[in-house]
Amino acid sequence: MDLITALAVSIGLLGGVATYLFLSPFGFGLQIWAAFIAWASFYHAGGGTSGFTSSVLANLWGVLWGAITLIAITQTGYGSTLGLPLWAAICVAIGVALMILGAKISPFSAIPAQVYGFASTVAFTLLTNTAFALTRPDLSNPAIVIASSMVVGAVFGLVSQKLAGALTKS
Repeated sequence: MDLITALAVSIGLLGGVATYLFLSPFGFGLQIWAAFIAWASFYHAGGGTSGFTSSVLANLWGVLWGAITLIAITQTGYGSTLGLPLWAAICVAIGVALMILGAKISPFSAIPAQVYGFASTVAFTLLTNTAFALTRPDLSNPAIVIASSMVVGAVFGLVSQKLAGALTKS
């Protein structure tokens, strides 16, 4: 089987399995869309063990900076003083700049993967109105939900690549 067909079979099949698991009680509120972003991030980072490691670490770095930025925006009180649009813009400018500077550290060098983690964290937090939970050490914390979803998504990426490799050899 050619590689594209093998990837279609592998990712399609495992995408169905992942969707079932994430939407079932076994999913614990993890987000399938964030898993798919991390799955794509795995391939974007080159796949294999190094792509897995690079993607996961950069995704998590982005999640961390997304959470820090949101905490600064929502829990410091400056939004009331300066106006929320201006304070949010300042926080995002600083948070994103510091996040990207992390690319100077080898494990966080996959800048697109950083942005996927940051954007997923911010989106989920804003859509669920859960910024108040960003400091909680449990699955009510949107950053923990996204980080967990992304790690599982990257695992599915690695498994899908190995399955596709096996299918191309048959």
